[in-house]
Amino acid sequence: MNLIQLQHEKFGRRVGVIEEPDIVLLASVASTYELFLDLINNKQDVGSTIESLRTMERLPYDAVYRSHDKWRILPPIDTNDPMHCMLSGTGLTHRASAENRQKMHESQKQDQLTDSMQMYLWGEEGGKPSPGKIGIQPEWFYKGNGFNLKGHGEPLVVPGYGDDGGEEPEIAGIYLINNEGEIHRLGFTQANEFSDHVMEKKNYLYLAPSKIRNCSIGPELILTEGFKSLKGTVRVIRNGKTFWEQEIHSGEEAMAHSLANLEYHHFKYSQHRIPGQLHIHFFGAGAFSFGDNIRLEQRDEMFVSFQNMGRPLVNPLHIDSKKETIPRIKTIY
Repeated sequence: MNLIQLQHEKFGRRVGVIEEPDIVLLASVASTYELFLDLINNKQDVGSTIESLRTMERLPYDAVYRSHDKWRILPPIDTNDPMHCMLSGTGLTHRASAENRQKMHESQKQDQLTDSMQMYLWGEEGGKPSPGKIGIQPEWFYKGNGFNLKGHGEPLVVPGYGDDGGEEPEIAGIYLINNEGEIHRLGFTQANEFSDHVMEKKNYLYLAPSKIRNCSIGPELILTEGFKSLKGTVRVIRNGKTFWEQEIHSGEEAMAHSLANLEYHHFKYSQHRIPGQLHIHFFGAGAFSFGDNIRLEQRDEMFVSFQNMGRPLVNPLHIDSKKETIPRIKTIY
């Protein structure tokens, strides 16, 4: 089952089920977050409850997807208070990502293995432990909160203080913590983690600030148990034509870590198990245009598509031309 969130200037927010070529709207549901929080707190069956909420209202998906309708696509899940949404990710899960990172920083290591490649190899050795065992800890990064979250069609912004902005085509896991602090994986979604690779390339210790940027997910939330193997495509569209394109592979078979190991090392922290907290966790990328020495330009479109994950996620790039300003800090004494 694939869910979508929509916004209309007159009718407000609605949630729908994808039934190509239509979107079937659900009755009295304006938020997937609120829907799932209610379901898991009251221990209701997700599938049967959603089926019972289906209405006879249908929207043509193609018109909505192409912005030819007054309905706008939102991220497939978000929170009323953006501070209740945590964005994070796991890097160096795919060999191609580790190789690109190696190229970025190998000059600093005199052609020896960088710390990044060493960490990836640790994952290959110990990232898929047997059931009940704890594997090697992966790289982990903080991406921000719900203020950084965008949906299909929304611009991803290179801020005035940024050096660059580039796509990172990924799968993200969607998790919700119930009132008892229990972790529930709702499903998966296509994602563009979007990072500042020029800043990161200066020094690998700049990885953390290079990640605090916009990101996008969607357009659909896929309610499924796992992702063993996913084949996809990432491309950059410039002036209406494909400028760069590459095949991508993700899922556990393409990664150095098992899903269970990645989830353990994220949720082992008690502050990641706060009731009502929504987690959107990015599982890493296997290809991105910066690895081929491509710099994105104003209005380039970033295209991410994985098989069986719904329609492609597309976002234009916007470079903020406003001069960087220093915020004024006020004292209280």
